[in-house]
Amino acid sequence: MPKKSLTIEVKPELLKWVTDSAGWKERDISKKLKINQNVFSSWLKGEANPTLRQLEDLAKIVKRPLAVFFLPKAPTEKPLPKDYRMLPEKAGKFDKKTILAIRRARRLQKISKELSENLNANLNRDVSTVKQSEDPKKIAEKYREKFKFDEVKQKKFKTPYEVFNFLRDTIEDKNIIVFQISMPIEDARGFALVDESPAVIVVNSKDQIEARIFTLMHEFGHVLLNESGVSMPENSLFFKNVGDVEKWCNNFSSDFLLPEILAKSEFNQNKDIAKLSRTYKVSKAMLFYNMYRLNFISKQQYDGFIDKYVPEILKPKEKAEKKSGFRSTADKQCLSERGQKFVSLVVNNVDKGFITHSDALGYLSIKSKNLDKVMSKAKK
Repeated sequence: MPKKSLTIEVKPELLKWVTDSAGWKERDISKKLKINQNVFSSWLKGEANPTLRQLEDLAKIVKRPLAVFFLPKAPTEKPLPKDYRMLPEKAGKFDKKTILAIRRARRLQKISKELSENLNANLNRDVSTVKQSEDPKKIAEKYREKFKFDEVKQKKFKTPYEVFNFLRDTIEDKNIIVFQISMPIEDARGFALVDESPAVIVVNSKDQIEARIFTLMHEFGHVLLNESGVSMPENSLFFKNVGDVEKWCNNFSSDFLLPEILAKSEFNQNKDIAKLSRTYKVSKAMLFYNMYRLNFISKQQYDGFIDKYVPEILKPKEKAEKKSGFRSTADKQCLSERGQKFVSLVVNNVDKGFITHSDALGYLSIKSKNLDKVMSKAKK
């Protein structure tokens, strides 16, 4: 007679919480666990219990530690950030990968705070809160000057990646940590978390680099307004009845990346969108948006651009390694995802003996063989 598997008694509310909070539906989680949906439903009703192996599998699927199933009650977590995506059919509903990205960002935010406290470092953001009633164009001019991001410097950058890295480093110097995390492009392109210190900006690492630049500055606008939220910045350039917060952040990002005076000068001389995109390392979508709002193209031309380019805009970025055979090294990937600010906090805590090398590997999600390379490239 085969040996009966050991079952583990788990409170139904805990099972429901781990699945709901991860964005999974009963039928999908049942399929992933390779069990009948009725079996999973019986767990949720307290009529049956899973085996230890099934619990371990469930923990991996929902990306929770196994220990969570043995808590006396479901823990309280912060609600998801406000939904600014303007997707009526998905209002307040996020893809499970987006939910995971938000959870990961909150975890890294909490770790950043703990690491900074170890070092007695101040991570309060070094920017002033602004009001929606303030002109985004004037705020953009102010920060363009603060960032020393003028026309000459912007043109000198060889690639949009250099622009992104410069702006990211400059924002992080203001004690705002920027992460790049993968999410479904059709679900979210970025978000900002400002309800805790340090403030955090997350940009979708799957997006095209020019779109990431626009998202970065759009989410910086959210930080300035002190408004947490999940956004679809480039998509919302083509939406009607855009909300006040998104419109302000879109205009701030557009005016920062191509100020009105400069935009008018360029549009008067040249309407070659592809050339302007290469010159200023900005997206074609943003350029068309600026041309329309500055009356350089008609509504009909703008609508024509939407029909032609929006499907292309929504495509994920092409993998560089597919085109050239190049594959990013683990240390470069770590710095790209976590950013200099966070990596430096980890490295400085290791150097001071506040955390172990094992802790650092967990925080940076790298293998031990890559740690020395990452540490050598971190700003101290």
